[in-house]
Amino acid sequence: MPQHLTVPLYQRPYVWNEDEQWGPLWADIRRIAEHRLGSTGTLATHFLGAVVTQQADAQPVGVQEFLIVDGQQRLTTLQLVLDATAAAFTARELAALTGQLEFLTHNSAMFLGTDKPGLKLRHTNRDRVAFQEVMLAEPPIDYAELSHRESLIVEAHEFFYERVGKWLDEGPEPAPVRADALSVALQNALELVVIQLNASEDSQEIFETLNARGTPLTAADLIKNFVFQRLKLEGEDEERAYRDLWPFEAKFWEAEVSVGRYATTRSAVFLSQWLVSRVGKEISPRSTFTRFKFFVEHETKLSMVELLQLISEQAKTYQHLTERAADAHADLSRLELHMYRMGVAQVEITKPVVLWLTEPRARYSRPVVDRVIGMVESWIIRRRLLRLQSSDLGRIAADLVSVGRGAGESDVVGVVERFLTGQQYASTYWPGDAEITSALATEHFYRRFSQPMQRLLLQAAEDWYRGYASPGASKSGIRIFRDKQQVEHLLPRGWRTNWPVEGAADEADRDDHVHRLGNLTLLTGSLNASVSNSAWLGEKGKRAAVDRHDVFLMNRAVVARSVGGWDESLIDERTAELTKAFLETWSVPDGHEGKVIDRASRHSKATTGYPHLIAAGLLEVGATLVCTDGRWPDAKCEVLAGGQVLYLGKKYSSPAAAAREVRGGSVNAWFFWRVENGPWLNTLREQLLNGEGAGSGADSGQSVAE
Repeated sequence: MPQHLTVPLYQRPYVWNEDEQWGPLWADIRRIAEHRLGSTGTLATHFLGAVVTQQADAQPVGVQEFLIVDGQQRLTTLQLVLDATAAAFTARELAALTGQLEFLTHNSAMFLGTDKPGLKLRHTNRDRVAFQEVMLAEPPIDYAELSHRESLIVEAHEFFYERVGKWLDEGPEPAPVRADALSVALQNALELVVIQLNASEDSQEIFETLNARGTPLTAADLIKNFVFQRLKLEGEDEERAYRDLWPFEAKFWEAEVSVGRYATTRSAVFLSQWLVSRVGKEISPRSTFTRFKFFVEHETKLSMVELLQLISEQAKTYQHLTERAADAHADLSRLELHMYRMGVAQVEITKPVVLWLTEPRARYSRPVVDRVIGMVESWIIRRRLLRLQSSDLGRIAADLVSVGRGAGESDVVGVVERFLTGQQYASTYWPGDAEITSALATEHFYRRFSQPMQRLLLQAAEDWYRGYASPGASKSGIRIFRDKQQVEHLLPRGWRTNWPVEGAADEADRDDHVHRLGNLTLLTGSLNASVSNSAWLGEKGKRAAVDRHDVFLMNRAVVARSVGGWDESLIDERTAELTKAFLETWSVPDGHEGKVIDRASRHSKATTGYPHLIAAGLLEVGATLVCTDGRWPDAKCEVLAGGQVLYLGKKYSSPAAAAREVRGGSVNAWFFWRVENGPWLNTLREQLLNGEGAGSGADSGQSVAE
C-alpha cells in the first residue's frame, strides 16, 4: 500500500556490510529462488526477523507514515535488494518484473507532493542523501560517478546489483525464467514479523524488551527437539536413542566456534555442514534448522533413527579428524592435514566436502579421498594467495558436493577436476601458476597475510624441502611439526642500522623487498633483537644465528646461498623458489591456466593501488610523473619501487603523498599526475581495471615504457 516508513533522526546510521549481512542475505535469497526453479510449487521461505513500527500522528493529507522503532537496517537492506534487482531486470529489458518490484519501493505519483521523493522508505539522518541518490538513480547506474560512492548504502546497492546480474546470466535456464523465480522469491518467500504500535504506545519499552540480552537457542537445540519429537512419533525408544545415538552432549560439541563473524556451538556448525553434504546446497547458519526440517519431511527416505545413526557415525569421524588436526606433533594423514590447514585459514566451507567423502556409504578409497581433498585445498589456498574474495565459495563447495555425490570410485576425481577447472568467474575460479608467480614476485607477503597464515604457508614450504610435494622427490624425515614457530625477516625491518645502501632509489628498493616472501623464514625460537638486526656475515652475524637454527631445511638453503651476503637479488631468487614450493604443494591439473571471463571485476577503484600498476607492467620504476595542474607546471617526481616516489630529493610513500605536499592539501593523485609524455595515472588504473597489461597502449597509442 502507499506509505512512508521513516527512519527517525535519532536512529544510528546504516552499518550492515558484505561479510556479516549482505552476503548471507543474498545466499538465502538465491537459495529460495533456486528452490523455485527446481520446483515451482515449493513452499520454501526464509524468516528475516522482527520489525517494530509506530504509527505517526495522522496528517490531514498524504499517505500514512510509520516510524521505524526497530529493524531499520533490515528494512533499508531489503529496499536496496529490491531496487538493485529491479535495475538488473531493467538492464535485461524485463519491464513487467521491474514494475512489480518498483511497486514495493516507490509510491505512485498520485500520492506524492511535488517536492517529495517517491520512496516508501525515508531516512532522516545522515544516510538520507546517499539513500535517495542511489534509489532514485536511473539504471544502468554508474556507481563510480555517484557523489556518495563511499557510502555503505551505495556499496550495498552495487553488491546486490552485481550478484543478481551474475546469477541471472550464469544459469542453465534463460534469464527471464530465472528472473521470474527471483521475483517470486523476493515478493512471496521472505517473511517478517511486524509489531505495529499506535501513536500513544511506549516504543522505548518495546525496543528494550526485544533487545534484552538472553541466551538464544542454537540450531542444534532446535534440531534436537525436532529429532526426538519425530522419534516419539515413529515409536522409537527416545531414552535409548538419546543415550546411544545423540552425540552432542559433550564439551567438544558444546564449544563455541566462529563461522565468519557468526559465533555458535560446534554442534550447530557440524549439523549445518552435514546437511550441506547431503543436499548439495549452500545453507546459512541461521537457516540450518528450517532446512533440516525440510530435508527430513520432504527429501530423505530414511527414518529418523536411521538418520540419527548416520549423523552419530559421521560426528565421530568429524571429531576424530578435528582432534587429530589439533595435535601439533601427530603424523597426520592427508585428510587430517587438510583439517589443520583449513582451521588455521579459518575456512569452514570444505567441511561438507570432507563429510561427503567420508560418508560410510560412499566407500571411497583413501587415495581417491586424498586426491579430491588435495584439489579442493589447492583451489582454496591458491585463491587465498591472491587474496581473492571468498563470499561465493560456500555455494561452489556445495555445488561440488551436488555434482560429486553420484560419482563412483573410478569417476569422482575426474568429476571434481572438471568442476573446479570449469569455474571461470573471478569470484570462484581456480588460479593458475603464472598468475600466482607474478603476484607473489612483488607481494608484501608479511603485511598481506596474518601470522598464522604466514606460518602455515612457510610450514608447507618446509615440507616441500623435505620432499612432501616435489614430484619424484624422496622424503627426508617427517613433516614439520605444526608448532607456533617464529616468522623471521632475513633482511631485518630495521635494516638502516647495519645494512645501509646509497641513494633514495636503492632505499626504496630495499624497503620494497623487506616484506617479500623470499625474505621470510621460520625459526624454532625468536632471535635476540640485537642479533636480528645485526649485519649478515661474521661470527656474530645474522647468518651464523640462522645457521644455529638448522632444524629446517629451508634455513640450510639460505645459509648455503648467502656466503657473500644477503641482498635483493637473493630475496627475489628465494621468492621464486618458495613460490614454486607453493605451486607444487597445491598443484593444478596439467594445462590448467585459470582463465577468467570477467577478470576486470577482480579489481575495483577502491582496492587498486599504485604498486598494482607497477606489478602489471603499466608503470615503470624510474618513470617521471609530471603535474597536470597548471598552477604547478614544474612539479615532477620519480617513481620508485613499491609505488613510492622521489620529489625534490625527498622520498614519499606514494604519488598521493607527494601530491599533497605540492598542493598543500588533499588532492586526487590519480588525476594530479601523468607519466611524462604519457597518460594520466587514472588512465593506467582504468587499463588495469579492464584487464589490460603492459603494451596495451594509452591515450596517445604509446605504452608507458615508450
